[in-house]
Amino acid sequence: MDVTLQLTIDCADPAKLVTFWTEALGYVPEPAPGGHATWRAYWADMGVPEEELTEGVGEGPESIVDPDGQGPRVWFQRVPEGKAVKNRVHLDLKVGGGRGVPLPERTRRVRGKVDRLTAAGATVLRVMDEPDMDYYGVVLRDPEGNEFCVV
Repeated sequence: MDVTLQLTIDCADPAKLVTFWTEALGYVPEPAPGGHATWRAYWADMGVPEEELTEGVGEGPESIVDPDGQGPRVWFQRVPEGKAVKNRVHLDLKVGGGRGVPLPERTRRVRGKVDRLTAAGATVLRVMDEPDMDYYGVVLRDPEGNEFCVV
């Protein structure tokens, strides 16, 4: 059986998270299929009832895709409730290169990515750099509070 993985992130503002996570992952906004100008127009053509197409839904991209076609599609699903508790699942953005790369170089790579992501709207929760651990990573929150790590 074939399985296609899609990562779905609940949020209040899909456009904000599309912008942030394209920067974080190197993905691109997913265009509406079949030459449609918007996802809203596509869904309307597919017979989705107008009452399900609430204001703002589908006017801009609400999903991102890997331009190389390797990673999963990420859909930012608008939900009415805000984030209330710590994530039970989170993403690790592996940019350091692993234990085969000297710690100072891994640290430089992680810090560079963290600097770009904080400029894009992330906030740092904590730095993981215990002495004698040969490890460096940073826990962050995206613009809507979802935790993720850069290692």
